[in-house]
Amino acid sequence: MKYIIVGLGSFGSSLAIKLTEKGNEVIGIDTNMGRVDMYKERISHCICMDATDEHTVSGLPLKDTDLVVVAIGENKGANIMATALFKNLQVKRLISRAIDSLHEKVLHAIGIDEIVHPEEESAERWAKKLCLKGVLNSFELNDDFSIVEAVLPPEFDGKTIREINIRENYNLIVLTTISNKEVKSIIGKTRNITKVKGVANPDNTLYLDDILVIYGSNKDIKRFLN
Repeated sequence: MKYIIVGLGSFGSSLAIKLTEKGNEVIGIDTNMGRVDMYKERISHCICMDATDEHTVSGLPLKDTDLVVVAIGENKGANIMATALFKNLQVKRLISRAIDSLHEKVLHAIGIDEIVHPEEESAERWAKKLCLKGVLNSFELNDDFSIVEAVLPPEFDGKTIREINIRENYNLIVLTTISNKEVKSIIGKTRNITKVKGVANPDNTLYLDDILVIYGSNKDIKRFLN
């Protein structure tokens, strides 16, 4: 996978380093040359540039990049400008950092649906989300094993846990499943209700909107989701 991380502060640099360590190609960008020098040996590529300048940004390998993360935190104006610029350049996938609720509303207004709150979520957790397709959340037990919440791969829709044979085929354990159901109030307003279905049973039927809570090694989880 190829990533561009804009802003090499505490969160951005940690995320870029962890993604690099996981074997991805990462371009780290910051306007501070000191930060670029500090991390150039730990991130695939480090560039000192202004990510709010359209001419400069358009020179980046955007078509070959799978994901751009705008991690600028200390300057909300620069964050919004850079996010809007990457959005306008139609990158494949764009995630931006929000500092507060108003900032988040502005990002939503310009069409950004994936927003990270680094004050609440660790770079390690986000690195795992980005590297493992379909992972919504994760809890790392050690360097090799995790418990993750993951979307059900489409080919397993309508099958039971027994039919998937996940234990034998993938060496994973389904701990439980979570369903999301959309309900309407009496005034017509819709909202999602999340329901944990209890300890998983081999005869439980899985559906496309279900979330699986699975335990196993990181390599087996990745193999299952891919």
